[in-house]
Amino acid sequence: MGKNLVIVESPAKAKTISKFLGRGFTVKASMGHVRDLPKSQMGVAIDKGFEPKYITVRGQGKTLQELRKAVKAADRVYLATDPDREGEAISWHLAEVLNLDTKSPNRIEFNEITKSAVQSALKSPRPIDTRRVDAQQARRILDRLVGYNLSPLLWSKVKRGLSAGRVQSVALRLICDREDEIDAFVPQEYWTITAEFSPAKTGAPAAVFEAKLHRIDGEKVELPNEASARAIVERAQGARFVVKEVVRKERRRNPAPPFTTSTMQQEASRRLGFSARRTMNIAQQLYEGLDIGDEGTVGLITYLRTDATRVSQEAQAEARRFIQERFGSEYRPEKPYQYKSRAGAQAAHEAIRPTSVYRRPEDVKPYLTRDQYRLYKLIWERFVASQMSPAVFDTVTVDIEAEGLVFRATGSTLKFPGFMTVYIEGRDDDKARSQLSAEQEEEPDETQGATLPPLEEGEPLVCRKIEPHQHFTQPPPRYTEAMLVKTLEELGIGRPSTYVQIMDTIERRRGYVTQIDKRFAPTQLGRLVVDLLKEYFPDIVDVEFTAQLEERLDRIEEGEADWRDVLQEFYVPFEAALEHAKKEIEQVSIEDEVTDVVCEECGRNMVIKWGRYGKFLACPGFPECKNTRPLLVEIGVACPQCGKPLVERRSRRGRVFYGCSGYPDCSFTSWQRPIAERCPRCGWLLTRVERKGKGPEHVCLNEECGYREPAPEAGEQGLPASDSQSSRLEGVSPVPAGPSSTDRVE
Repeated sequence: MGKNLVIVESPAKAKTISKFLGRGFTVKASMGHVRDLPKSQMGVAIDKGFEPKYITVRGQGKTLQELRKAVKAADRVYLATDPDREGEAISWHLAEVLNLDTKSPNRIEFNEITKSAVQSALKSPRPIDTRRVDAQQARRILDRLVGYNLSPLLWSKVKRGLSAGRVQSVALRLICDREDEIDAFVPQEYWTITAEFSPAKTGAPAAVFEAKLHRIDGEKVELPNEASARAIVERAQGARFVVKEVVRKERRRNPAPPFTTSTMQQEASRRLGFSARRTMNIAQQLYEGLDIGDEGTVGLITYLRTDATRVSQEAQAEARRFIQERFGSEYRPEKPYQYKSRAGAQAAHEAIRPTSVYRRPEDVKPYLTRDQYRLYKLIWERFVASQMSPAVFDTVTVDIEAEGLVFRATGSTLKFPGFMTVYIEGRDDDKARSQLSAEQEEEPDETQGATLPPLEEGEPLVCRKIEPHQHFTQPPPRYTEAMLVKTLEELGIGRPSTYVQIMDTIERRRGYVTQIDKRFAPTQLGRLVVDLLKEYFPDIVDVEFTAQLEERLDRIEEGEADWRDVLQEFYVPFEAALEHAKKEIEQVSIEDEVTDVVCEECGRNMVIKWGRYGKFLACPGFPECKNTRPLLVEIGVACPQCGKPLVERRSRRGRVFYGCSGYPDCSFTSWQRPIAERCPRCGWLLTRVERKGKGPEHVCLNEECGYREPAPEAGEQGLPASDSQSSRLEGVSPVPAGPSSTDRVE
């Protein structure tokens, strides 16, 4: 057998694959991209049809020498980079610098790093797909044209260190537009009325259930003030309530499709509290391969950068077999599900799934870190559930009428759990309760439905209690990471593999946004940049234009558009707008915010600056005086240990926590934001948390206490929903303790 060389991107991937192949194979890593556009210049010859100028990536010279040597010693070379556009582009660059024929069948791809998948791929090599390469190259050049023209403009007109981008600027605009909505929002009062009923017939069980006012004289409910609500309550007093209608249905709830990159990021944020970056780093480890004992090193999940929900027939057959063995035939649907991927998804991709459902999370847990196990378990459960039978509910809707008033009660009973035996998808609390009537209330989830007593049409009921409730409409909430990812994908902006870098750029690298209670809020600088772009480059920050441009880029891969034509069509109007902006934009001065904190080294008043981890205090005398201090933002709560103000801080990893301003003399810390109210049971601080399906609660920060109670809605406290002092807990898990002293940033 001749010598075979397989080239992949990463050493971890190379290590895993080398264990699957025999002695006739050598596996080398390219260490990512070997060529790219230069950082110091545009690197694109616009007058020569947007011809790119590629150079060797800094630090890759030695790697290329080793690869050239390995190529000379090999009889056959296989390029096994990732199965997407970027992976195809890396293979093309490797072929170019290693003098390989791009038309020869030297490209192999596999969706999972398992022995069978790798060996199967080696049997069917193909030439490099130049259409994929062109699609990736067009995106790279387009991003360079935007970034390397707009960023210097911002440097010259605003300040150095700023940047603008084709996708990042749209994401920033979404955050700024949401903040504008919040600022312009005027709360409106509205009321709802609920009543408690029980059967009136003799001998009936004393079952009490709740119903909500649904109609008034056949019209939808509109109760704008207390007077209107009290009038309805008085009208209902002493009325004879009768069951008007009972509707019983069987409702089926289908499972969610297996993960794509963006849905995995969203669910990991909701369920595990992971950032998008943390999720992708862990998923990369699961994909590239881990040692799981007797089986050796193997990739546990399929490729993690995908926007498709397709599942291979082999994986479906294995899942159906596992479901039959583990749960029984009733949990296996008659036919495998065929999930529809969104428009523009790369059809050759698969969804993210375990490479084998027989590698159960509990079996591999001893070999994984805690984070690896939690994410793998989430992926495994989502995939298995996606191949299971629907859940079935018996639902009942009861309308109760008296004096032209119709109250409605809904209930549900789980008849068959189906996929819910394994997994239930999380939900975002991203909808503002801006409705003015009960008619517009969102239909309750079947899993939260109450059980109603047996009722028949015409049956009289006893009204035990009727109460009005005051509410205020609330503004739309700020975006969380998960909500922003979801919105970008729904709008067709960018690609899931780029979302991590986008959020990192606008928050940590540029200071355009900050996070308040794990939600994005624009800074003054971010608003200024968006306002300039909206005025002089409206297309760049226009959602619809950016989505249409993304579609044109997709057509390059499909062979329906030429990449140079797409770039030319974009660049002509962009260049004209750029020249106009250079002449018209006046110099913008952003003054640093001066504080009353005096620099202890030179006596000047310190100013607020932005850094990698947010705001900090710096001496304005830089570079003569380089003194800096952390910016202590008081949260209006006294430390329970020493009485000094509690302040917001950040750990070395950038995570927000709350600690005493008297540190290091006082070591009190908490990951959850305390509120001013004290626990009635132990006297410790409380925090406000949101629990899915149960509304806000006040929870004691003392884990040993365990006190929790329903909390008033944020709007009823005079706090906008986006600024409420809230955190999110999963289930009934205890409030975590604060960071250790080694995790502090001072």
